[in-house]
Amino acid sequence: MDRELRIKIGQRLVGGFSGKEMSPEFIRLVKEFKISNVILFQYNVETGRQLQILCRSIQELVRTETGHGAFITIDQEGGVVTRLPEDSCNMPGAMAIAATGEPEYARLAARITADELKALGVNFNLAPIMDINNNIANPVIGVRSYGDTAEIVETYGCAALEGYAEGGILAAVKHFPGHGDTAIDSHIGLPVIDKSLDELEGLELVPFKAAIAKGVPAVMSSHILFPQLEPDQIPCTMSRRIITGLLKEKLGFRGLVVSDCLEMDAIKKYYGTAAGAVAAMAAGVDLLFISHSASLMEETAQAVYHAVSCGKLSMAQMEESAAKIIALKAKYAAQSRISENYGSEQARLQAADIRRKSIVLTQGSLFPLGDAPLFTGCADYRATLASNLESRQTSFPLFMERTFPGHGIVTGKSPEEKEIKEIVEAARMSGSIVMCTYNGHLLPGQMALVQALARLKKPMMVVALRNPYDLSDLPAHVTGIAAWEYTVMTMEILADILAGRYIPTGRMPVALYGKPIADLQGGAL
Repeated sequence: MDRELRIKIGQRLVGGFSGKEMSPEFIRLVKEFKISNVILFQYNVETGRQLQILCRSIQELVRTETGHGAFITIDQEGGVVTRLPEDSCNMPGAMAIAATGEPEYARLAARITADELKALGVNFNLAPIMDINNNIANPVIGVRSYGDTAEIVETYGCAALEGYAEGGILAAVKHFPGHGDTAIDSHIGLPVIDKSLDELEGLELVPFKAAIAKGVPAVMSSHILFPQLEPDQIPCTMSRRIITGLLKEKLGFRGLVVSDCLEMDAIKKYYGTAAGAVAAMAAGVDLLFISHSASLMEETAQAVYHAVSCGKLSMAQMEESAAKIIALKAKYAAQSRISENYGSEQARLQAADIRRKSIVLTQGSLFPLGDAPLFTGCADYRATLASNLESRQTSFPLFMERTFPGHGIVTGKSPEEKEIKEIVEAARMSGSIVMCTYNGHLLPGQMALVQALARLKKPMMVVALRNPYDLSDLPAHVTGIAAWEYTVMTMEILADILAGRYIPTGRMPVALYGKPIADLQGGAL
C-alpha cells in the first residue's frame, strides 16, 4: 500500500481495544494501517492515573507512526453513559440536568466534564445528545436525551456545547437527524423513521439546526432508515442524500461528520462493516468508528484503500476529509495537557448539587418509613449496549437495608409470577414498601410487581432509577420519584429523601404517557 494514502485513510478511522493498555492487535493496526484515532470504553478505564498513562502511550505511538496526534474519543455523556473512573467526576445525565430547570447546569456539567477529560488525556467527547425522546418505547435514548420537546433539547444541548467549547474539548452532537422516535436500538437492529423532511424540520432537526448555528464542530450520524429522505433502503450514515444533501448542503454544516459505530448490527448485520464504511465515506462522512474488532478494522482499511485505488472513492474527498481532521487535531490534540486537575472536591460538590436538584417527586407525598420497611426491586443491569456495564457496588434494596431498619429483597429484572407472590408475602409483614424500577415500562414483570404490592394498600413509594415512564400509571396512593440513574451517588440522595432530610425540587422534563407536564410536579411532605 502507498504510505501517504494509508496515512490519509488512517486519519479517518477510529478503533478500539478491550484492555487497560493498547493490545498487540491495535498496535499492529497503527503501525501497518496508520489507524490514527481511538475510542475508549469503561473497560479501558480503571483509575485516572492509568487512563493518563494509556492516553500518553496512544499519542506517542500514533504521532511516531503518522506524524500527527490522535483523536482520543469517549462517550462521556454523564448519567447512564459514563466511562470515567471513580476517582474522576462523573456528572448526571441529560434528562436529569433538564429536570433541574436550570440550563446553566448543562453548561456547567459540560465544562466540568471537559476539564476532567482534558486532564486525563481525552480530547474528543461524543456528546451531547440532541435527540428528542418523543417515543416512550425507545430502548436506547430515554434519559440520555434532555427531553421530549425541541425547545428543551435545543436549550440544554446548546448550553452544553458552550461548556465543551469553554473547556477546549471537541464535541459531537448526535444522532443526526434524530434517534428519539424509534422503538429499536440500532446496536441490535435497523430502525425506521418514516417521516417527511417537513415533519423532521418541525421537530427532530430543530436542535441540530441550533447546534450548527452555534458552530458545533462535529455531528454524528445515526444508523436509521429514513425512507422519505433516502429511497434506496440504506441508513443515514450511508446516504449521500442525507449526509451531503441535507446536513452539508441544506443545513450548511461545514464541520466534521462522524459515524456511529459501524460494528452495530444496523450496519454490520445488514450491509457489512467494511462495505458500510466505504458507502459512508462516499456519502460524505469524515470520521468512521470501528470500535472493537481488529479484524474488521483491517478489512475496512483494505476495502477503503481498494475503493480509492479503483476510483470508487474520490481521492479529492479523501484528501479534504483528512485535511479537516488534521486541522482539528492541531487545535485539540497537538499538545498533551494531562494534569492532576481531575476529581476535585469542588467538581464533586457541584455534581452532587446538580444530582440532588434533579430528583422529581412525580405524585403523592413523602412519608415516614416506620420500623419495618421493605425495600425491593431489581439490581442494576446493562439496559442497552450504550449503557455502562452493570454496577458491582450494590443494589438499591441492599443499600437501603444497610441504611435503614427493614429488609431488602433483590428481584430479577422482570419478575415472574412465583417471585412476585413471594415478595408480596414478605411485604405483608412490612410497615411500608419502597420499590425501585429500572426501565420497568419496557419490562412487564416490574410493573406487575408494582401493581401487586400496591394492592396491599400500605404506604408505598416507587423510585424510577432510569426512564421516568415507569411512574406514569401508578395507583393513586403510591408515591413516585424519578431519580434517573442507578448509582451509589443517587442512592445516597434518595436515602436523605427517605429519611425526611430533603424534599425533591426537580421538575419533569417529559410528559408521562401523554399527561401534561404541569400535572406532574410533585406533592408535599
